[in-house]
Amino acid sequence: MSKKNLISAGAGIAGRNKRYVIWFYFLNLVCAWLGASGLATHAHAIMDHSLYSDRLLHGFDLAVFVELINLPEFGAVRNSAVPATIFAMLFFIASLLLMPGVLLGYASDHRLPRDEFFRACGRNVWRFVRLFLMFAIVAGILSGLLYWGLDALVTAADKTSNERLPFFTQVGGTLVILVILTLFRIWFDLAQTDVVLRDQGAVRKSLAPAYRSTRQNLWPLLASYVTIGVVAIAVLIAGILLWNRIVPPASVLGAFLISQSTLLLLLGMRFWQRATAVAFYLRQRDELMVEDTRAVGTLQSVAL
Repeated sequence: MSKKNLISAGAGIAGRNKRYVIWFYFLNLVCAWLGASGLATHAHAIMDHSLYSDRLLHGFDLAVFVELINLPEFGAVRNSAVPATIFAMLFFIASLLLMPGVLLGYASDHRLPRDEFFRACGRNVWRFVRLFLMFAIVAGILSGLLYWGLDALVTAADKTSNERLPFFTQVGGTLVILVILTLFRIWFDLAQTDVVLRDQGAVRKSLAPAYRSTRQNLWPLLASYVTIGVVAIAVLIAGILLWNRIVPPASVLGAFLISQSTLLLLLGMRFWQRATAVAFYLRQRDELMVEDTRAVGTLQSVAL
């Protein structure tokens, strides 16, 4: 598999296994619907008995919405946020538990049977939890240090006579931080892939080779992830523009279709990145196997 085809190879893997994106999308949709139940219950209790709610039914009036959630009978905002938080966490946990099966399916040259999918998920639960905790600690500390440094730079730039310097410092620094965090995500994506495909129980033994692969192939991997990220941003902008231009304010169905189509495509972008990591991992493994075969052949020739 050529390095030049890394993005297209990932797209091919994701395309052959698009059922995973659809499954996760419906899981996300169900969790979102249940998570919004708290807000819906409070809103129905007020809006069903008020003509003022027509300002929200046939369009979206921000002032009316703010006034709605500030009404005493609406209750505390946290009461509506609790279900959303709970189901958001449930979706995250489900994604963490099911991702090993997705990675194994991406690496398979055939449709992965359901029992193998869930067997891979169960076998890698604790491994993925440990990897996530490591990632959260490392990325959290690093993000804090980077944003602290950026704030210091912006503050220093604000003291200069150049009025545009603080803005450009903020934008440039934020982009640098996003690139660094993307590299960390690539590192842990490769580590997760190695854990699943090598059935590696000691996750620290997957972190080291994943780090070396990320460092040695920095530009191809970063270019692949950033390119897919740019496509995701373009999808988001296109979705917002379509919503504003072709969806009438009173069309709930139109808004639902555009927004959900956009969310489905954005979810697909993340799975595309995962598939790209798997494609890279498989290519590296194939290259090592070829080198080992050549080395064995050379030794046999010398022995003869």
